Order: sequence, then C-alpha cells, then structure tokens
Amino acid sequence: MRRTLRWLLSLVVLIGMAGATASAATAAEPATGSSEASTDIKDRILAIPGVSLIEEKPYPGYRYFVLNFTQPVDHRHPSKGTFQQRITLLHKDTSRPTVFYTSGYNVSTNPGRREPTQIVDGNQVSLEYRFFTPSRPDPADWSKLDIWQAASDQHRVFTALKKIYDKKWIATGGSKGGMTATYYERFYPRDMDGVVAYVAPNDVNNQEDSAYDRFFEGVGTKECRDRLNAVQREALVRREPLEARYTAYAAENGYTFSTVGSLDKAFEAVVLDYTWAFWQYSLLADCDTVPVASTATDQEIWDSVDAISGFSFYTDQGLAPYTPYYYQAGTELGSPDITLPHLEGLSRYGYQPPRNFVPGDIPMRFKPWVMNDVDSWVRHNAQRMLFVYGQNDPWGAEPFRLGKGVRDSYVFTAPGANHGANVARLNPEEKAKATARILEWAGVAPAAVQADPSKAKRLTQPDAKLDRLDLEREPFTLRP
Repeated sequence: MRRTLRWLLSLVVLIGMAGATASAATAAEPATGSSEASTDIKDRILAIPGVSLIEEKPYPGYRYFVLNFTQPVDHRHPSKGTFQQRITLLHKDTSRPTVFYTSGYNVSTNPGRREPTQIVDGNQVSLEYRFFTPSRPDPADWSKLDIWQAASDQHRVFTALKKIYDKKWIATGGSKGGMTATYYERFYPRDMDGVVAYVAPNDVNNQEDSAYDRFFEGVGTKECRDRLNAVQREALVRREPLEARYTAYAAENGYTFSTVGSLDKAFEAVVLDYTWAFWQYSLLADCDTVPVASTATDQEIWDSVDAISGFSFYTDQGLAPYTPYYYQAGTELGSPDITLPHLEGLSRYGYQPPRNFVPGDIPMRFKPWVMNDVDSWVRHNAQRMLFVYGQNDPWGAEPFRLGKGVRDSYVFTAPGANHGANVARLNPEEKAKATARILEWAGVAPAAVQADPSKAKRLTQPDAKLDRLDLEREPFTLRP
C-alpha cells in the first residue's frame, strides 16, 4: 500500500494529554480520601515500572505527557532485550473513559483529540508503532516487526495504565491505525470495550486485487476519471523532459535513489500514484483543479503530479521514515496492484512491490495466512466493533466485512468521503447510531441516548486546536 498512503492518512496522529495547571489537574482527580487520589497524576503515571517522562506540555483542562515505555523487543522472549516506545497521554480525569489511539506510524507529540475522544469526553493514550523512529530497537531485528508483536505492545501499555484508568477503554485508529486497532482486538479481545476503526484496508488475498480495478472504473464521474487518467498518461508520454526536471530537482535537494534502484523507477512510481492519491485525499469537487492534459505545459503536468503524488517520496530520503510500513506490507499486510489499462505501452514497471521500497539488506518473506486469519476472525467473532469507510477512498475497495456470529458490530460508509471519512460524515441516521454505540461502549451514554439513540451527540465542545485532523498532504507514497 504505497503512495496514496500518504496518509498518512492517512490520516496520521495527534494524541496525548494536554496540561493545564497543577490546581486544575488536582480538581480533575476523584475527590476521595485515598492516598492515590491525592497523588498528582504525573507521579502516579511515573510510578509505573518502565515509564519515564520526556516532557509535559500545558493545555487548558487537561494534562498532556510525552512518555517512554520500556517494551520487550520480542514479547515471546522478554529477556532478549528491550527498547523505548514513545507514547503520549492526554489526561482528562481518571473517572472518564480512555481512548487508545495509534496511527500505525509515528506519534504526534502535540496534544490532540481523535473523534472517539471528542465523543466520549475522555482521556486519550496514543502509541507510536514499533520500529518507527525513535521507537526502534537498536540493533533492529526486523523479524520482530509483525502485527502480533505490535498488538502485544498495546496490551502491555493497556495493562499498565488500566491500574490508573480503570473505566471503559475504546481502541481507535485511521487507515493503518484502523488496521492496528483491529489486529489488537483479534489477539487481545478482552482488553477493549469497543473498537472504532476508520478507513482500514483488508487485503485478504494479496494475489487478487480486482476490487481496486472496479473502484477506479466507477469512482466519481467519467469526466473526472478521464481528466486524471489523461494527466497520468501524459506524464509518461513526456517522460524524457519531466525526468530531466526530476534529475535537476534531485540534484538541487540532495536526493538519491539507491533503495528503489533508479530515478526512472522512482519517477514512474510517483506518476502511477497520481490517480490513487487524488481520490484518497481530494474530493470530486477538486477535479476542476486538474489540468487539461492536451493543452498543459510540462510545468503544469509536473506541478500537478508533484502536488498530488510528491516527487520527493520515492527518493531514499523520502522512503526511509516508512521502511517499517513497506516491510510490513511485504511480509504480512499486502499491497494493492491495479492494471491501469490507459497506461498500456507506457508503463515500464507497473505497480512496484513493497520489496522495491525496503533496503536490500533487510530480509523479507510474505506470510499469506496472516491477513486471512484476521479477516476470518473479524467476520465471525467481532464484538462491539465499528468500521467507517469513505465512498470515494481507494483503500475502502477491500474493506472488513461482517458475517454470522458477530455482535453489536457495524460497517458504515460516508457518502462522497475520502480517506478522511469519520462518524461526523456519515448520513444522519448512521451518525446517530454510531455515536450512540460509542457512548454506550464507553459507559457514558446519557439516559436520553439509551432511550433514544437518535439523540446521541458528542459530549465535548469543539476545540479547533485539539480536534484538528489534517490528512497528510506532504509528498508521501501510496500507503494507508
């Protein structure tokens, strides 16, 4: 899942705890006579074995901590070394529920509330995914980067913090973070009281990707699809002059291409991401910004591809931060491959596999049974799980589905939405139902909502700074 994965974000990260003043924090704690209640929350957190403070940042009404948590490199053999995993904690009150968030990538060290946190007015714990720097063992044994080890990271953090935050917990994440929340539930189904997974791809059979072809044949309007395809085709027709620009661009910025193998391979990878990246991060209304290929100058073609796909991404420097993602895509998660018939005769490499984006000295072997196991478990065992997808998001072409045996679980699709789909973008009936279920799972549904789910709404007031959700529009590649 390469380029349009820019995700980050899909979608990407923003969690933590915001700090106010010491007096405000004290007021937020339960007014009991116990010694624990009278101990400052920071001291209670730092008393947990393996937890250390990186910094505390103030934010009105909260305490926000950036922390390190000591984790085993291998949860099956904890004696064989440890590493420091970065987490953030947005502390509201120990009497409130807690949302456990991961983007599946790095963690933001600025305070922010994910949508479930906004809905339940709770605390938020955010976890950096193992092997994303600085949360990487040294030396790095890449065989210890898999979804079970990562789920076990979450389980240890939850187990440690549950002693302080003993109310209900909800796991969440978007894109690769939504996948991560799902895998966590599969391996540790008794930890969480609910799961909200946004725009989570589910590549069950890595050899069968026709769902993506069907998606691109019908997404948006024919006029918009034709316009995007024409620019993509024209970029390959003009490969020679555009690669000359790319050569100069790389020299100017010190970019190299050792991992992917050549500037030519990197150029084509960027161009092939173009239509996917557009639908992942843009809306149908943005089609008017796409140049008319037949009359566009080389500069206009370059600018459009660069703005949507990003010519810096497939350089060594652009790929390096995402080595853990591509390693996982090439060993467990799978990655999309689409046919692109309009590029026949022009494409030299097609959609390149994850192996091309990981340094050659890191061994990789694909395990096709892993995603099949997760998919089967979700279909038949999901309890209190909510999956939210965007109608126009390519990653939703292969979604999680629910079958017999599931309980209190749902798959909803936001009309016209892209990779930023969320509960707020659902149609009114599904929005109310989803909000009501999240409140119920968190144990904070008001009596009026329990009697009539249509009355469900978020418990917090909007905060433009804390609630900001930025889809990563930097030059990142096709990745969820």
